[in-house]
Amino acid sequence: MDLNYTEEEHAFRLQVRAFLQAQLPQDIRRRVTEHKRMRKQDHTRWHKILARQGWVAPGWPVEHGGTGWSPVQTHIFEEECDQAGAPRVIALGVKMIGPVLIAFGNEEQKRRHLARIYSGDEWWCQGYSEPGAGSDLASLATRAELDGDAFIVNGQKTWTTLGHYADMMFCLVRTDPHAKKQEGISFLLIDMKSSGITVRPIVTIEGEHHVNEVFFDNVRVPVSNLVGELNKGWTYAKHLLGHERFSIAQVGKSKRELVTLKRMAREQMSDGRPMIEDPLFAEKMARVEIELMALEFTNLRLISAAQSGQKMGAEPSILKIKGCEVVQSITELMVEVAGPHGLAWNPRFRDLDGTREVAGAAWSGPLASEYLDARKISIFGGTDEIQKNILAKLSLGL
Repeated sequence: MDLNYTEEEHAFRLQVRAFLQAQLPQDIRRRVTEHKRMRKQDHTRWHKILARQGWVAPGWPVEHGGTGWSPVQTHIFEEECDQAGAPRVIALGVKMIGPVLIAFGNEEQKRRHLARIYSGDEWWCQGYSEPGAGSDLASLATRAELDGDAFIVNGQKTWTTLGHYADMMFCLVRTDPHAKKQEGISFLLIDMKSSGITVRPIVTIEGEHHVNEVFFDNVRVPVSNLVGELNKGWTYAKHLLGHERFSIAQVGKSKRELVTLKRMAREQMSDGRPMIEDPLFAEKMARVEIELMALEFTNLRLISAAQSGQKMGAEPSILKIKGCEVVQSITELMVEVAGPHGLAWNPRFRDLDGTREVAGAAWSGPLASEYLDARKISIFGGTDEIQKNILAKLSLGL
C-alpha cells in the first residue's frame, strides 16, 4: 500500500526494520506472535535493548533521552515493531508517568525517577480506578490527609495493572473532600514497599494475572512525593492520558494478526478445502480487512494533522473504538478457524511450548485465552460508552 511516505521516511523504516531483525530476541518474538505468556523478564529484556539503542522513549524531549522523531517517524517505528512481533514497551512508566514528571515534577523527582524509568530498572503502576470510581474517575474516594511532613493515605484502588511487579505507583487521591470533585484531587508518587499497602491479585476471565486490587491502610507518603500543586492532580491526570493518542488504534498489531489469521485459514481444512477458500468465511475476513484499512487511513490523517501542528479533539476516541472492534473481530475469526480446538482452554497453553500437546494445529491452544483477553480492551483506557460520550460532546455539541 503506497501511503506517500518521503524518501527519508522510507529510509527510516528500513533502519528500524534492520534493527529489529538484528536485535529482537527470537524467543520474545515467538511469545508475541504465537500468543504465548509474556513474563516480566521478557518485557525488561526488550526494554533494555531499546534503551541502549536510545529508542525506548520517543515521546520524551531530547534532553531527557527522547529521539526527536516526528509523529510520522514514531508511527513507523511502532508499526514496524508491531509487525515484527516486538512487545509493546510497558506504557505505565515511559508513556504515562515519565511525561508527567518531565512536565510537572520538581528537579528532585526527575533526578530520582526518570533515568530509572528510561533504563527499565523501575516499574510503575497506576492508582486511578476504584470500586466506585471507574469511568467516573472524579468520584474517587481514596483520601490523603496531611500529617506533618507526610500524607496519610487510606482507601482502595482496583484493576491496577502490573501492581504485583511495580516498585512505584502514581496515584490520584482526594486531599480536599469539600471541593468540587475534580478540584480536590492530588497526584502522589507512592513507594509500593511502604508499610500498610496490600496487593491482592485479580485473575481475569482468560485465566491470567495482570491486574490487582490495592489497599492502603494508613500509608505514609512523604510530602516531597506530591507532584505539582496540592489539589491540582486532575490537570496532571488529563495530561497523562493524552500520551497514547495514535498507538491506541493498534493498527500495526492488527495488520500482523490479520496475516496470521490468513495463514491459519490456509492451513485449516473445512469440507475438504482450506477455510480461506470458503466464500462465507472469506467475506468475513474481507470485511475486517476493509475496516482495518479504513482505520489505518484515519490514523494516518490524524498523524499528518499532528505533524502540521494541529491539536486533537475527539478524534482519538474514534481510534480507540474502531481499533478495539478490529482487534476483537480478528480474535473471533481466529477462534472460528480453530473450530472445536479453539475452545480448549488451559493456562499451560500460553507457555512457550505448551501447545505442542494440544490436539489439532499447534497454534490453536492459546486462542481461547487470546479471544477472552481481547474483551477487556473495550473497557480499559475509557470504555466504548465513555468514548462515544466524548465524541457526542466534542464533535456534535450534545
